[in-house]
Amino acid sequence: MKALLGVCSADEAAAGARDAALLALLYGAGLRRSEVVALDVGDCTVGTGMLAVRHGKGNRDRVVYATNGAALALADWLAVRGVEAGPLFVPVNKGGVVGGHRMSGQAVLYVLRRRAMQSGVTRLTPHDLRRTFISDLLDLGADISTVQRLAGHAQVTTTARYDRRGEATKRRASELLHVPYVRRVTGESIGIPGVEPGAVGA
Repeated sequence: MKALLGVCSADEAAAGARDAALLALLYGAGLRRSEVVALDVGDCTVGTGMLAVRHGKGNRDRVVYATNGAALALADWLAVRGVEAGPLFVPVNKGGVVGGHRMSGQAVLYVLRRRAMQSGVTRLTPHDLRRTFISDLLDLGADISTVQRLAGHAQVTTTARYDRRGEATKRRASELLHVPYVRRVTGESIGIPGVEPGAVGA
């Protein structure tokens, strides 16, 4: 993401601001490309970062949030585009003129491929950013049910497929519990990693 957003920021044309906001929302809000191009300016509440996703997959509406860098990228794009009603993401021609009609999902794919090539990132699709959004939130300790709602999954089992956390994470979770066992040492005892000999529970 740093490389992708870096090449967008280096592009001082209107397309640079648009592409930065587009990529920031694909990752930072976990949007599908069909959802990001369906956004209207009226769906964005800049003060809170709230984004109203209307008619997502399965025709389900949901609310997601653009925060920190994603919120800044969105604000910078709106400063270029203007805040008049209409599609949030619109074409920018070679002369830097911001168009009025809605971008297509295919155009999003083209933007991503172009920025990936410029940044040296290979084998990247819009869904990779969404997949990373989900797995990164889980890695950072976000509740899976909350991630499910943000991602717009009908079933939590779908969200769980993105969970790349391994055995170390499961062990750390187990260590949150305290078993109040008082150890009785009567001779040779078997050492347990991470437990002091003769340790006493609360």
